[in-house]
Parts: sequence; C-alpha cells; structure tokens
Amino acid sequence: MMRKFSLTLSLLLVVFVPVLVLGAGSSSADDRENGGTVKLLKTIGPFDDQTIAVFDISWVDPDTQLYYLADRTNNAIDVVDVKDSVRVKQIAKGQFKGFTGNNNTSGPNGVVTSGHWLFVTDAPKLVMGQPTGPTVVSIDLNTDQIVDGVSVGGADALRTDELAYDPKDGILLVVNNADTPPFATLIQVNTANGHLTVGKRIPFADATNGAEQPVWDRRTGRFYISIPEVNGPGDGSGPNGAVKKINPHTGEVEATFLVTFCQPAGLTVGPNNDLLLGCSETFTTPDSAGNRTHWDPAHPTPNPDPKQVIMNKLTGGTTDVRGVGGSDEVWFNRGDGRYYTASRNNPVTPALGVIDADSKTLIQVVPTVTPSDGGTAHSVAVDPHNNHAIVPLPANTRIPDCAKGCFGVYGAPNGEHGEGHERN
Repeated sequence: MMRKFSLTLSLLLVVFVPVLVLGAGSSSADDRENGGTVKLLKTIGPFDDQTIAVFDISWVDPDTQLYYLADRTNNAIDVVDVKDSVRVKQIAKGQFKGFTGNNNTSGPNGVVTSGHWLFVTDAPKLVMGQPTGPTVVSIDLNTDQIVDGVSVGGADALRTDELAYDPKDGILLVVNNADTPPFATLIQVNTANGHLTVGKRIPFADATNGAEQPVWDRRTGRFYISIPEVNGPGDGSGPNGAVKKINPHTGEVEATFLVTFCQPAGLTVGPNNDLLLGCSETFTTPDSAGNRTHWDPAHPTPNPDPKQVIMNKLTGGTTDVRGVGGSDEVWFNRGDGRYYTASRNNPVTPALGVIDADSKTLIQVVPTVTPSDGGTAHSVAVDPHNNHAIVPLPANTRIPDCAKGCFGVYGAPNGEHGEGHERN
C-alpha cells in the first residue's frame, strides 16, 4: 500500500524515538482503564539469519492469533504467533516476485485470511519480457501450499496490491493501484478447494493517484475502497479524495463519498457505522485567506495540519481527528475499541497513532522509525485478544535486537490493558 508519487519509494528504515503521549504528556486514568498507555513491549527478530528491509501489508487472524506479513525482502509470507510473540514459519518462500527496486512491480503485497485460506497478491513475473504467472493466489493453511492463482495485472506487468474478502459470498476484491486508470477486480473463491474465478473489472476513471485499501463490511454487505485523489493533478497534492461503495455481486459503484485535505490510503471498518480513513498526505492549516496547501515531507513547509478522518459509511459524513497523519495501513481493534494507524509520514515523527473509536479523539502518538535512513514503518495489524499491535520495522541499530529488522510488539503493559470485547 505504498503511495506512488508524493511519497518517494522508501523501504529501509530506522531511527527509534522514545514513546510519547499526546496531550499533557501522560495518559489519563480513563485512558488506562479503557485500554492503557501503548508502549513498545518487545521485538521479535527475523527468521533464521535473514534481514527484514522491504515489506508491504500485514494481517492478524483473530481466530488463530497468527500474524501474516507480505515480506518482499525474503520473498515470503512471514507468520508470527501474536499470543506468545514468537516466530512461527514462512509460507511460499521464493514463489512471489520479490522486491524489484520499483514498488509498482514488486510483491508480495496484500494478505488476508478466512478459515484455512490465505489470499495473497503479487506482481506478475516476466518471461522473455512478457508478464506471466498469477497475481492473486490462494494458499491452503492446512498444507501451506498454493492451490490456485489467477492473473489480473496490466499488460505492463504492474502489481496487484490491496485486497479484501467477503466471507459471506466467497468474493475477493483485489486492486491494481499502479495502472492508469487504477482498477479493482472481483474474484469468486471456491471455499471447498480454493480455486479462483476472475469476475468483473471495476475501473476508477476519476482516480488520479491510484486506488488503495478495500474493506468488506458485514453490516451493509458491501465493499468500500479508499481513493487517495480524485480529478487531481496526479502527484499526491490534490485536496480531494474519496471512498467508494461497491456491490460485491454486480461490481456497481453504488456511492462515492468525498473527503477533503486527506488523500486516504488505509481504510478500516470501525463501530457505529464508521470507517477510519488513513490520510496519507498532510495539508497545512488555513492561511489568512482560508487557503490550505499540500505539505510535502521532502520539502516541509510551516504549519502542517495532520489528521485522520472518521467517515459514516451510510451518509459519507466525516469527523476529523487531528494530531497524526501521513498514514498507510490502519486497523480497528475491537478488543480495546481503538484505531491504530501506521503513520509513516506524520510531520513530527513517524508514529503509531492510537485513536479512541467511540469519542473519535486521538489518544497517543507513539514514535516508530524515521525515513531519514531510507525506509518506512507503514504496516500495522492488531490482535483483539491481547490488544497487541504488530508493526514490522526495517533493519536498524536504534531499537534493541532490531539490527536486522524486527516485528515491534506495541501494547499496554500487563495489567494495564482492558479485556478484549466485540465492538463491531
């Protein structure tokens, strides 16, 4: 889920900053009772003698408490036991595209599980200059073997990126973010054998800076997808983005909800008919004439106004949550009723943002790593049973035991976090 234009390709990262808490600099008693102060609890090292440097999106399966990461450095899906914070295994190692030096032609990219099926997106391989091979695969977690794959990539060998799964109907929505225009594809899953059947392609003609995270909502029975920029200049500076609502049976775009000064990348379903939009870009506070401009982290200007946006998925109404921005993957954790944001381009420092879903307020900004060494911490997934957020961190010497990269485990210390409970 990397941005294409205004965020340069940055994939090897590192500086650790001690945990900070927004507001008065400490969490309140209410905060501790309702989830606790989030800290870096421990790190989990990479597999064998490998290095973690380049990766994409991650996923936690709440039923098994297993975490899955699309690891491009090692061309595999990394699996971590979130319950006990230990490495488990790597799946399908060497069977994806790997990192090519170009984000738009690399893989693996998106991951999602349902039951004993793991679905992974990839970029097509090249044979004699021609794209070949599947860009979406199904893996049987009983055997860890790829059982089927289909290709939905463009003719110029660009990747298939994010994906979401509708378990009620057995339908995937997969996104090709780097094509022009970007598009999504419906894929029917045979849940008995994992076979995939390509269905309707859904182009996004108004998307001028790619298409990003889709989610499926069980209440409405619809897919939603974040569109960073609509009818803009195409460089990440356009002020208007959108969330589109898609019928999984017909592929019809049933609604387009606009959002301003955000450029949404990450998207997650929260409680109370809400979606959290992970705003990937930051705009400045209004000047004396009321105008805002795009804030570029490569050439920072004064007065950035970072935010995330909570949107009502029925009406499109929005609430701004100010104080953290520049996010890629975002996650709602039903265990503590909080949103977590992998805010790699947050203006003050790259951070893990923590937002209370009910009050729609920012609780914490927990610094992660800085892009000054060439990489980003842009992926997050959370286990609802122990409320531990896993943030993969590229190789660095600032975080203990992370010289070759690691999985950062963030959460409240024992006895401080609340009990897991269903919130949506």
